[in-house]
Parts: sequence; C-alpha cells; structure tokens
Amino acid sequence: MKTQLHEYDLPDDLAFGSSVAIDTEAMGLNQHRDRLCLVQLTFDGINVHLVHFPKTDFSKSPNLKRLLESDCQKIFHFARFDLAILQYSFCIKIKNIYCTKVASHLVRTYTNKHGLKDLCKELLGVEVSKQEQTSDWGAPILSKDQMRYAANDVLNLRSLKFKLDEMLTRENRHPLANATFAYLPFRAELDLYYGQKDLMAYKIDDVG
Repeated sequence: MKTQLHEYDLPDDLAFGSSVAIDTEAMGLNQHRDRLCLVQLTFDGINVHLVHFPKTDFSKSPNLKRLLESDCQKIFHFARFDLAILQYSFCIKIKNIYCTKVASHLVRTYTNKHGLKDLCKELLGVEVSKQEQTSDWGAPILSKDQMRYAANDVLNLRSLKFKLDEMLTRENRHPLANATFAYLPFRAELDLYYGQKDLMAYKIDDVG
C-alpha cells in the first residue's frame, strides 16, 4: 500500500479510471454542524489518496469535485452518510453509486452484522482496526495512526464489492441493489433536509 496525502485537492495529473472507492472522515455525524475533514480514495486498491481539509474551504478542490460529479462509479460503505456530507460540502449531486453496506444487507440476510469490520473479516479474512474512528479529524496535522486508519478504511472496498457482486448474482438481487444504489443520493438529500427521520415509515392509521 502506498499512501499520498494532499491538501484540499487531488493532483492535476491524476488519472481517474472507471471506478473509485471513497470514504470520508468528519468532526461528527451532523452534516450541518460537523465539517468534512478528510476524503480518502483508491482507484486500484493499492494506492490511496488522502485529501485533507485543515479548514472549511471546498472551493480549492476542482479536481476532487470533478471526480465526484463524473460518471466514474463510486464505491462506498454506508454511502448514505458519505453522500450527504459530500453533496452538502461541495454543493453537487453524485451519481453511479455502489454501497457495500446496502449490498451486504441484501445478500447477507443470515446475519445482522453489516459493519465494514465484519465484512472484511468474513469475506476477505482481513482484520480492520476501528481504533482511530472517533479521533480528532479536525486537527491541522493528521497523525500517522490517523492516516493509516483512513487508508485501511477505504483499501478493501473494491475487493468487498467483487465478493458481494458474486452473492448478488447468486441470489438474483442485482436489480434490487441497483435500484437502491440509484436512490441513495436522494436519500442523502432527504437526510440533509429532515435528519434521520424516515418519511416512508407509517402507522396503521396512515393507511387508506
């Protein structure tokens, strides 16, 4: 694994490719309150690019913004959160999504463990540490442990997608998965407007 740290944007000469695995780190889980601090990406599962935001200035990221708005497939784990904070921070719409958490829920119905750590352990035989998950991502300088954690968090997404695609094919659930992936950017937009409220939830009195 090779990790490159950038401030605010990806390099001008970086070739994007047809798919990219993406993760984000923020100050918290409230997109309106908690700012985006880091975006980590890998195009090949070997080289990881960390785009660090020491301050809230997303106008300095034309290359990253261009990638997010492109037709390139974006692979996330729990895309709902990442999409919300990315779309909110950069004032964009993101398309062509794949979410390993959604795919896991659709095919790993034999378990209720769908976290990234659980997926990596079962499907890839890889132990992933979550020790730095709640560290201070807003720090002006990231520690080596934070950088290592961020890189490892995104490194396995492409391999997980391959394994989950095999299971989606086996269980004939690709059409449902694709429809759900297409909905995720809108689900993220609803989260920005209404928080975690499920607008589709209903009580018996709502029917009819």
